[in-house]
Amino acid sequence: MKNKYKQLLSNTAILGIGTFSSKLLVFFMVRFYTACLTTDEYGIADIITQTANLLIPLLSLGIAEAVFRFALERDEDPARVFTTGIVTVLGGGAVCAALIPIFNSISFFGGWGVMIWAYTFFSCLHTVCVQFMRARGRMKQFAGYGILSTAVTILFNLIFLLGFDMGITGYILSVVLSDALVTLLLLFTESLWKYVRISALDRSKFAQLLRYSVPLIPTTVFWWVTNVADRYMVTWMIGSDANGLYAVAYKIPTLLILFSGIFIEAWQFSAVTEKGDREHAAFVENVFDSFQALMFIAGCLLTAFAKVAVSVMTTESYYGAWAFIPVLSAATIFSSLVTFMGSVYLVEKKSVLSFVTSMLGAVINIILNLLLIPTPLGVNGAAIATFASYFIVFIIRAINTKKYIRFNMHPLKLTVNTLLAAIQAYCMVMETPGWIFIQAAVILLILTINARPIAAGILQVLRRRAR
Repeated sequence: MKNKYKQLLSNTAILGIGTFSSKLLVFFMVRFYTACLTTDEYGIADIITQTANLLIPLLSLGIAEAVFRFALERDEDPARVFTTGIVTVLGGGAVCAALIPIFNSISFFGGWGVMIWAYTFFSCLHTVCVQFMRARGRMKQFAGYGILSTAVTILFNLIFLLGFDMGITGYILSVVLSDALVTLLLLFTESLWKYVRISALDRSKFAQLLRYSVPLIPTTVFWWVTNVADRYMVTWMIGSDANGLYAVAYKIPTLLILFSGIFIEAWQFSAVTEKGDREHAAFVENVFDSFQALMFIAGCLLTAFAKVAVSVMTTESYYGAWAFIPVLSAATIFSSLVTFMGSVYLVEKKSVLSFVTSMLGAVINIILNLLLIPTPLGVNGAAIATFASYFIVFIIRAINTKKYIRFNMHPLKLTVNTLLAAIQAYCMVMETPGWIFIQAAVILLILTINARPIAAGILQVLRRRAR
């Protein structure tokens, strides 16, 4: 029998080598960025990049997700799928270019219209190419180009920020040029240009892909709201200096997003290709149990070392960012669990359900931000709002996805893990008496509770490998 666990582990390892090494480099560049940019500049740069991230699904009509999903189908013509994706992005880029004067007229963006457009357009092209390559099963190449893209970005960072002291412009331009150059390289070295054919354009295929991707546009926008709207509100209510600290604090839990993102990319491939297998429910249950165990362990360790991480990775003026990390770490745990549950919608092509649940999360996030940020909680109010929205969406998705696949999510274990993470975050932020000992006790309990599913998952892989 085909070893689905071995395949998942293999894909995760390949993606991990590429993604982890590249993202880890970016992670450690935080100290470089905080040395080159003031808290105010970092806050402005963060607003520019997050605005571009909002425009990405709008400009591309979410087509990258559709390209990945449909290119996985064995009976699909890859040229029709890829050509549709590229043409969609080119059309969206033309429309977005016409909006540059509007962006420049908005004082909030300070005349950054061209940079926002360039960041958005080249990111969309790059994403369509790499997602098509991933769907074609070229995992090693997918990972390799991830490393290359990061290396090129860092090279331009050194040139523009350190060499020419270009500040915010250099920070944004580094990403733009990296996406543009790597996209050109992909088209020719991977021969992706062969899949771009005018004759492959088909109105019915375009409509089919859009029926899948269009509901994902508001879905992506709503997740953007959940993740990023608080940055705008913090800037608006408190100031760009505070947002600079908050943006840096967000970088630390990026480690959790990095780990979970590597796995989810491999998991989505397995979830689709293993659909219909008679042991599919047991497969999902075992994988979810190990995944949530790893996320809670990693999240609690990250919270425990929040002060150390900020001290090592940033300059002294950013040290206060540590206070936002415990709650953001808890939020990131549930963000990852929400994404895992979303893989069920991906398999079933239920993009509308992704839209509805993400919309609810965004609404909850905005309401809580408006209520909590003006209180003494301040920036941590934004972090709490993010956690609450992800937690509620996870509960909803956990209940809803049972219509499509029933598996034991171990609710008692999830509840205990969540309570322990909440206690740890509270004691850390408030620095309650004996908080160091409480941290140690929580970590010990988390390890004890979650060691078994991780060990069982490893044994499952080894047992099947030995067959």
